[in-house]
Amino acid sequence: MVVVRVLVIGSGGREHALLLGLKRDPSVDDLHAAPGNAGTAAVATNHAVDVASREAVVELAQRIKPDLVVIGPEVPLVLGVADALREAGFPTFGPSAAAAQIEGSKAFAKDVMAAAGVRTARAEVVDNPADLDAALDRFGPTWVVKDDGLAAGKGVVVTADRAAARAHAADCLEHGHPVLLESFLDGPEVSLFCLVDGEDVVPLLPAQDHKRVGDGDQGPNTGGMGAYTPLPWLPEGSVEQIVDEVVRPVAVELASRGTPFSGLLYAGLAMGAEGPAVVEFNCRFGDPETQAVLELLESPLGATLHAVATGSLADLPTLRWHDGAAVVVVLAAENYPGTPRTGDTITGATGEGLLHAGTKIDRDGDVVSAGGRVLGIVGRGADLRAARAQAYERLAAVRLPGSHFRTDIGLAAEEGRISL
Repeated sequence: MVVVRVLVIGSGGREHALLLGLKRDPSVDDLHAAPGNAGTAAVATNHAVDVASREAVVELAQRIKPDLVVIGPEVPLVLGVADALREAGFPTFGPSAAAAQIEGSKAFAKDVMAAAGVRTARAEVVDNPADLDAALDRFGPTWVVKDDGLAAGKGVVVTADRAAARAHAADCLEHGHPVLLESFLDGPEVSLFCLVDGEDVVPLLPAQDHKRVGDGDQGPNTGGMGAYTPLPWLPEGSVEQIVDEVVRPVAVELASRGTPFSGLLYAGLAMGAEGPAVVEFNCRFGDPETQAVLELLESPLGATLHAVATGSLADLPTLRWHDGAAVVVVLAAENYPGTPRTGDTITGATGEGLLHAGTKIDRDGDVVSAGGRVLGIVGRGADLRAARAQAYERLAAVRLPGSHFRTDIGLAAEEGRISL
């Protein structure tokens, strides 16, 4: 089926990357974004809509009549926006609210993994401050403390400092959020995106995110400061192993519960000595890995996502990929991952490889910062070294007061310092 008009829900770099990928698909000729950002306005019609409102999103879809709706962020998925769109008759890429709990509730994800026999960290849910200290004593010497809910990638603290672990847990509990304590999983991390339609699974290229704010993986966790793909250090056959041991069993388990997954299932994994173990699941394209992975996708993106949305993933031709590597480096606003400084004018934010995340156009027509992660700068080359060089060359032309970025995205892999 020809995909003519596509509506992409979301406002970040992931959505800008999705729109650019859709624009390259000859079957797509009309793009819409809700709400979009300053960058998406150049390739799509932006619509000011509350993406967490089922009614508002359905009303927009009824106005523009898309042949496909692609939901980028986790919040509308967990709130059931995909359900509402499907009920209204629109082919939608993104799981139901019930299936999206694989990200929306870490305790739910643990229960699914236990039933599916998937390796993951030992975990314990704490919902009462009086139980916290005794629970912390059962973990360590490295503590992993997670907010049991959506936290935009910043609800996790991994630390050897018990006091820091306790402070994060106590803060979550104080705000009415249960916390998940986990044993620490060793080994390099892998992000694997998989198209999932019930029990059918098609993997994309593996990527690696850089979560810490500073070079050398220093400082607090963020939503992601950069990523690269493919992974030269990942042994051949690893993707198939992850699909067979992790993703497909989870997909089968969700289907057996009457909540089949349809969309993009993201597995964040630690590749340890005993094989892959799940760190987390996301119910959507990860950000910023999407920006790098889609840069190398040769197959038409619109037709690919439409196949999932219409239950025909099993009939999709084998995905084609460009040779080489891709890297994305995130330019962040001053004080990110704390409360970011916004409203600063950005210059040089146009051209190839410049993906807008936290931006908007002000009253004077200038592009200004409007979030913590402001831009994603993508480089592509014959290998990781060339891709990194292009990304940082493009980044050098951008100016944003007080901004910061990591200088070592993909560097350890380029230098051969990552191994299993």
